[in-house]
Amino acid sequence: MFNLLSIAIGAVGLVLALFAFLPLLGWANWFIIPLAVLGLGVGLFSSQKSGRALNLLVIAVGVLRLILGGGIF
Repeated sequence: MFNLLSIAIGAVGLVLALFAFLPLLGWANWFIIPLAVLGLGVGLFSSQKSGRALNLLVIAVGVLRLILGGGIF
C-alpha cells in the first residue's frame, strides 16, 4: 500500500518536473522536490523499491533543473 502511494506521489512529481523544464518555470522545482522527498519518505515504509526509485529520479531531475537554471529560472 505504501509503495502504491509512493508511486502515485512520484508520478505526480515527475509530470510536474517535466512541466517545470520549460523556460522560466524552474522555480516550480522548489515545490516539486519536497513533494518527491515526501514520496520517498512514504516509500521507505514499503518493502519494494520502485516507489523509492521513482522519487529519487524526480529529486534528481528537479535538482538538475535547478542547477541548470541557477536556482530560479
